[in-house]
Order: sequence, then C-alpha cells, then structure tokens
Amino acid sequence: MRFSRSSSAPSPWRAAWLLSAALALFPAHAASQVSGDTEQVQTQRNRDAVGQAFAAWSAGGQTFFDDILAPDVVWTIKGSGPSAAVHRGKLNLIEHAVKPLSARLAGPIRPTVRNLWAEGEHVIIHWDGETTTKEGKPYRNSYVWIFRMRDGRAAEVTAFLDLVAYDEVVRR
Repeated sequence: MRFSRSSSAPSPWRAAWLLSAALALFPAHAASQVSGDTEQVQTQRNRDAVGQAFAAWSAGGQTFFDDILAPDVVWTIKGSGPSAAVHRGKLNLIEHAVKPLSARLAGPIRPTVRNLWAEGEHVIIHWDGETTTKEGKPYRNSYVWIFRMRDGRAAEVTAFLDLVAYDEVVRR
C-alpha cells in the first residue's frame, strides 16, 4: 500500500501506524501495560471462578449458587412472560426462580458448557442443561449468562434462556 503525502487526511492505516508509534515513545504506555497485566489477571481469575463452579456443578455438585453468587446479587432474567424478572439477592433468586423449577424436576439440571468468554470483570457463559421432569418428560434448555464479577463472586447476572420451556415446566 502506498501513502500519499498530498492528502490532507492520513489514511486509516497510516493513522493507526502513527498512533502505535507515538504510544511506543511515551512512558504512559508502560503504565497502561501494567494496567493491562492487572486486567489479564482479573480476567483469568474471573474466568476460573465461573469455570470451576460450572465444572463442580456438572460433576454432580449441588452448591453452584452458593459457590458463585454474591449474597446481594442482582439477577435479571431477560425476556417476556411470567418468569422474566429482576431478583435482588441470592435468597430471592433461589426462592422465586430456582425452587419453582427444581421442585418439578426428577433430578438436578446437568450443565454442558459450550463456550466461556471473559474480559476483566465480565464473564459470559453459553451452556445447555438437561434433566427429566417428575412426569418423565425431558427438560432441555440453552442458556447464556452474563456475569459481572466482584471479589470472585457474581454481583450481577443477566440470564437469557428459552422462557417458554422454563415456564411450561413451572406451570405443571
């Protein structure tokens, strides 16, 4: 690619090159590198916390919500219908969203993690869950949960799932 000096505005490529060259010349860049290292540590720590909680759940553990949620978590179930809601506090979530579903299941939902992404304080997990209802019918759902972590615990969670499948089981 050839850069023209006659143009009054630099090409995007030239502007990017100039910016990267300027950043390399200033000590502030070194400070941002340290900050970047700290964010990488935070990212890995948060990714590990969520990944380990899901691994324990998948292996048969029954303490997932205690393992990963802050007591004052704000859990938002997105969508429309009777189960879409904002739950403030772990106990509220368990009482109004977890128990109504689990009371109608023959066994615990077993998660299968499809993807796990993390950056800084945010972790996104895509997972599938399945079990059988007390009537012997399958319950399968696919979830995407977005966590905002604080001190190794989820302070905020936004949950996306098939609410029709969830509500169908809860209404029985």
